[in-house]
Amino acid sequence: DAPYSIQPARLKPGKYRNVTGNSALALGLIAAAQKAGLRMFCGSYPITPASDILHELSKYRRFQLTTFQAEDEIAAISAAIGASFAGALGVTGSSGPGIALKTEAMGLALMTELPLVIINVQRGGPSTGLPTKTEQSDLFQAVYGRNGECPIPVLAARSPADCFETAYEACRIAIDCRTPVILLSDGSLANGSEPWLLPDVNSLPKIDPDFATDPAGFMPYKRDEKLARPWAIPGTPGLEHRIGGLEKDALTGNISYDAQNHEKMVRTRAEKVRRIADRLEPTEPFFDPAGDVLVIGWGGTYGSITQAVIEARQTGLRVGHVHLRHVFPLPNDLTDVAARYRNVLIPELNMGQLRFHLRGQLGLESVGLNKIQGKPFHVAEVRSAIESLARRKHLPAEQEIA
Repeated sequence: DAPYSIQPARLKPGKYRNVTGNSALALGLIAAAQKAGLRMFCGSYPITPASDILHELSKYRRFQLTTFQAEDEIAAISAAIGASFAGALGVTGSSGPGIALKTEAMGLALMTELPLVIINVQRGGPSTGLPTKTEQSDLFQAVYGRNGECPIPVLAARSPADCFETAYEACRIAIDCRTPVILLSDGSLANGSEPWLLPDVNSLPKIDPDFATDPAGFMPYKRDEKLARPWAIPGTPGLEHRIGGLEKDALTGNISYDAQNHEKMVRTRAEKVRRIADRLEPTEPFFDPAGDVLVIGWGGTYGSITQAVIEARQTGLRVGHVHLRHVFPLPNDLTDVAARYRNVLIPELNMGQLRFHLRGQLGLESVGLNKIQGKPFHVAEVRSAIESLARRKHLPAEQEIA
């Protein structure tokens, strides 16, 4: 006679433990460093809601892990870059205001082409904003928020448990491609918890730092098929080279003010990031592969969107769901997938940043469902938007559903 009944969870058999988003991020970083055979260094400055990542990592020093609470955000990321230069996996974390302070050093990490993972646990903004509330308003900051042509891969986790896999993937890309990588989480993921199926560590993807060791023919900016330059640990005989924020010669690494060389280096760094999309798995929508509405989401809206799509399909609508882990570069086939649906809906906890990003990068027209209240979506809000959009036959471009 109870008004509600809760069915047993349909979970894959295995051993589970409870994780928060922040604790899962920490474990993903450790797993990646161990798989790569690297020491890990995390330099951070306390800030809500990211501080627990540093706290969690400090418990695992037995895994060749150094945690450093710096005097400020700039010192934190600069120390992490130095650790990467020395042959460790450098990591730094913060929230939106702290990421703003780190941006100059992020450009340095890109110019030096060293592995670095930068975690942004988003909160309500701007400025101090709503430190204890969730939001998705730092997408533009992550993709575009630096001086100069400074492309950095951006990944986003979708659930507390998914934070592990996303952190591992961010480290793999950073090491393989010799680039800083930004990982976006948010307050609801960071402090939310769920059961996490313990992975088989032997089945985790291989990560090979592939340090340069042979001085014969060594050139610090001679690139491999991924356009990654050699990672040479300081002090290795015969591998001495210049490093820093000034533009470098495309092969020798010497400081260069040559106009053609600068354009070549800018385009090469951009192409290196673009090629990441060529190695992504094909995009497979959840639920209907074609139909009335495709819902594209990213980050912590995953749960609300998934349940809303399930309920909308129960009314007879044909609805698909794509949840992006790779925000930049975007999957190459995303435009083709979206073309199989009459309408595209993008729910996000901001004023439409992913919607504008997709339009600018891919020319993809969509309709936004936007909420900026420091709270996640209710399932009913997303379901109502899906049903409303499915009933419409002709839509003006760049429309937002109230």
